[in-house]
Amino acid sequence: MISIGDIYNQDINFLFGSGASFGLFPTLQLQVQRGEGSSRYTLEDLATKFEREQDRRRMIPLFMHYYASCIRPAERLSLEQAMASEPGAVVIKNYRTFLTTALEMVKRRKALDRRCNVFTTNYDGCFPLVADALIKEGNIDFVLNDGTRGFTQRILQARNFGAYLCQAGVFGRYQSSIPQINLIHLHGSVYWSKLDAAIQVGYDLSRREDLLDSDAMAVLQPFSAVLNDPASTLADVPDTAFSNAELEAFWAKYEQIPIVNPTKWKFHETVYEEHYYQMLRLLSYELEKPNAVLITFGFSFADEHILNLVTRSLSNPGLQVFVCCYSKSEHAAMEGKFKGHRNVELNRP
Repeated sequence: MISIGDIYNQDINFLFGSGASFGLFPTLQLQVQRGEGSSRYTLEDLATKFEREQDRRRMIPLFMHYYASCIRPAERLSLEQAMASEPGAVVIKNYRTFLTTALEMVKRRKALDRRCNVFTTNYDGCFPLVADALIKEGNIDFVLNDGTRGFTQRILQARNFGAYLCQAGVFGRYQSSIPQINLIHLHGSVYWSKLDAAIQVGYDLSRREDLLDSDAMAVLQPFSAVLNDPASTLADVPDTAFSNAELEAFWAKYEQIPIVNPTKWKFHETVYEEHYYQMLRLLSYELEKPNAVLITFGFSFADEHILNLVTRSLSNPGLQVFVCCYSKSEHAAMEGKFKGHRNVELNRP
């Protein structure tokens, strides 16, 4: 159990992974058996395997499945749609609880230091949508800083995460910072798009092109069904009826989506790649502070860049890391990854 009283006055950082949104969106875990007991492939495993084998006839449909099951639903997400199902309502409630709790923590801090960082590898809009709902209710005064500046065109810049909003009295007799949460997308966001040499952030996706129409979804369905079948093996993963031209046309458009793909390679666009490494440097800088705290939730540390960065940072004796484990098997996996580090606490499920 993490005691708020022990950490509220330290430099607090959170790291959220896909497990935080499970119930609204699937994780990278597939049902295809490896043939080794109960072990199953993840989407990252299969994508890396197909890429290594240059099997584009199955690699591209795998990313079609990923787009259809994760990315496109994230683009269409609304609070009303999320709350329509019980699992979705639970996820939104959890995000709301987290935001209100984090804001209560930072409100206890001294007047010009009321902020914390939320790093996330998720592409979805759970944080901004829930934050908007809280602000609309008017009971909590806070800022969710997504790193953008601008009006009709909001441009993302790393330096904006160092800014905060300060409130002064009418006669300037006092100053106080409004509680702030910096929202830092490490793997990109469905709300990003490329604007010349910059990243533009826009939360209205109503005009965004759908990369798979209903006919393509029908062709893809047998392939997706095998990926979701607990009795399936790698040999059962089929070819599809897509032509090579159709596959390459999808891939050309998919590569323009501003996200880190769940394989060992990263962004395709230089502007996104540069921002990605800037955000990793920011995370590294935050973890090197004398009284830094990192709390991870729903994050498997499958991203080797982030895993290596965190393990290197553990040489900082002032850093305390709390890892929230979803299951006993994940707890065992985290024990292996952080073995020998005394400043890592694994919270059991």
